Amino acid sequence: MRRLQTYLISIVFLCCAVSVFAQKEEAQEAEATPSKIVKSVEVTGNKAISTATIMAKLKTRVGQVYFPQAARDDIKRLYETGFFSDISLDLEDVEGGLKVTFKVEERPIIEDIAIEGNKTFRTSTLLRKLKSKQGQYMNLAVLKDDLTLIKKEYEKKGQPDVTVDQSVTTDPKTNKAKITIKINEGRRIKIRKIYVDGNLHFPDGKILGLIKTKRAGWFNPGYFKEDQFNDDLERIKDFYQKNGYLDAAVDYRLDYDAKGDIYLRIHVEEGKSYSVGSITFRGNVKATDKELSDSIKACPVGGVFTYDSLKMDVTNLQGFYFGKGYIYAQINESAALDSATGKVDITYTITENDIVYVDRILIRGNIKTKDKVIRRELRIKPGERFDGDKLKRTKERLYNLGFFDEVNYDTEQGSAPDNRNLVVDVKEAKTGSFSFGGGYSSIDQFVGFVEIEQKNFDWQNWKTFTGAGQDLKLRGELGSVRENFELSFTEPWMFDHPISFGFDLYSRVHDKDSDVGYGYREKRIGGDLRLGKEFSEYVKGGIIYRLEQVDISSVDSTALDDLKAEQGKNLISSMEFTLTRDTTDNVFNPSRGLVLSGSYEIAGGPMGGDKRFNKIFGLASQYFPSFGKNVLQLQARAGIVTPYGDQKKVPIYERFYAGGANTIRGYEERSVGPADPVTSDPLGGEALMIFNIEYTFPIVEFIKGALFIDTGGVWGKVSDFDLGGFKTGIGFGVRIKTPIGPLKLDYGIPLNKQPGKESKEGRFHFSMSHGF
Repeated sequence: MRRLQTYLISIVFLCCAVSVFAQKEEAQEAEATPSKIVKSVEVTGNKAISTATIMAKLKTRVGQVYFPQAARDDIKRLYETGFFSDISLDLEDVEGGLKVTFKVEERPIIEDIAIEGNKTFRTSTLLRKLKSKQGQYMNLAVLKDDLTLIKKEYEKKGQPDVTVDQSVTTDPKTNKAKITIKINEGRRIKIRKIYVDGNLHFPDGKILGLIKTKRAGWFNPGYFKEDQFNDDLERIKDFYQKNGYLDAAVDYRLDYDAKGDIYLRIHVEEGKSYSVGSITFRGNVKATDKELSDSIKACPVGGVFTYDSLKMDVTNLQGFYFGKGYIYAQINESAALDSATGKVDITYTITENDIVYVDRILIRGNIKTKDKVIRRELRIKPGERFDGDKLKRTKERLYNLGFFDEVNYDTEQGSAPDNRNLVVDVKEAKTGSFSFGGGYSSIDQFVGFVEIEQKNFDWQNWKTFTGAGQDLKLRGELGSVRENFELSFTEPWMFDHPISFGFDLYSRVHDKDSDVGYGYREKRIGGDLRLGKEFSEYVKGGIIYRLEQVDISSVDSTALDDLKAEQGKNLISSMEFTLTRDTTDNVFNPSRGLVLSGSYEIAGGPMGGDKRFNKIFGLASQYFPSFGKNVLQLQARAGIVTPYGDQKKVPIYERFYAGGANTIRGYEERSVGPADPVTSDPLGGEALMIFNIEYTFPIVEFIKGALFIDTGGVWGKVSDFDLGGFKTGIGFGVRIKTPIGPLKLDYGIPLNKQPGKESKEGRFHFSMSHGF
């Protein structure tokens, strides 16, 4: 009982003490209550920072009522300047109010930063990376971050044993500090061997191919970089999960040899491979299970299950409903995993909502381009239901204009609950260019050019000459073997009707040069008129009238009579009819789709002129997307040209030629086909057939690699056609996007011996197209 009384007395005493202490604190706070007026504000301890600068940061002012919170905010603002390492507040009662004193301790100014012990990095390189700079106020927290940064830079170089310390010397008189960063680099740890175990379903080579960490070898130093290797482990785990091994785990062990180098052992716990057991749809009223199942592409029943694939199918289902006008349809997915069976049951819960119709179509972001240029490319119209396929095609057509860097959609509330305004928001690209440059190609040798082009030209806009979607180009080229001048204009919608009109005026001279397959000098002066029309979404046709004078000269005296007969000036007057079907996703850089085109040209006869011939040409080009951004292109070309009437031979400058950068690589320009037996100059032929296979893959953002196979031939007469006359070349190359146009460099190896050549010598083909 006595113990209990003692315990209760202690508690009461403690409560009283706390109460008294609280009252004392309240009394102290009351001393600086809002009833007291600030009579003076002073700053002490500052040396480099002026009192005026400090006072400008304070909200506590003479003549105002003193508020403790305002003073605390003042201290906070002073700390935020980074000038001070310590700030305290002193309050003194004076007659009529308070004297407020802010006592500050300035951070030292960094006079010098020295780095010792660094061999891997230059001192200047490390100093540039530091946040602490000479002349700034020293901040120990920032300096600590700098040491961590240096350590990470060494770890990236394969030196994880590096130690980094610092010492600071401060002169109390000047308040200036000298910082010395001391580095003990340690030795670089090399990877002697990388082992993989536990990988039952994928070979070692596949796993090692996923990681950036490599063993030491001739072309790789093999330094162990911990951050990079941790990313590698995540990459391996991600690979397994994307192949259905959702429970996969990856670990590693380091074994050191006597020198301190490591043997890296990667251990994989694959776990079970999961596949889709069943798919259930709930809430679908406007669509049948069969229709929805047809939209499931990534995770079908029986297929490998991954969460990425599940998200893709959610997008596919949303696309299905979007295409039907249900733009507010909601798809919620759930996946039930059974670790015992390795099956995943997927349930899609659907809230369809109502069909939404397009009310108005609003165009935004077009500063230069006229609304009508954009509207005529729209595949969806007001009053129609929202259609995902039409919107996708509209975006493709707008990008194909080449006027826009970005095309985005949005919606706004329309005039009725089931109506929404469609907003087409564009970001305009640069369409005008003045470019000049030079280069060397295996086709034209040395060449320089100057070009002015406006792809979004408007001849009626005298202020800027832009906005109507017309194309105007003026180009001049001067080179070792050619001299070209060209003026070109195209109006895609003549008089606001879907009929294109254009013309070209040109002068083209190609000097005699056996190295590029010209056994004579050729000069063409003329022009053409063009009309075109779209017959359907992907099909368009055109008519081209050409009138030009061709002058052939400098033919060798030893050449065949057929070639000598071509000397002199002749007038070519022809009409060409074209038809093209193009389903590619991008006309500038296609990755999928098919191009089919055919043309028929008739010269002479009813068209007039000095030469009579018929020319038929066809092209088929199919693009297949492959892994990532890789693209496979298959292309076939064939042509026939024949004389008619009293014309016995097709003019040499209207015949077909093959061999070189744009036809069959590995062979000299225009060297495949008939040639003069005396001068070896190419004579061309009346029949052509070429097949190309090319596989391109990105190397970096603006460089692509290419592998190719070319085969084909040219025959003097159509009746001479023979598959045995095919020439084949294989090789590799790069495609480089440059400011003055795409650069194409290929190395082709001929698989057939060429006449006059003792061996099958490979050759480079270098060409550069123009424009941006």
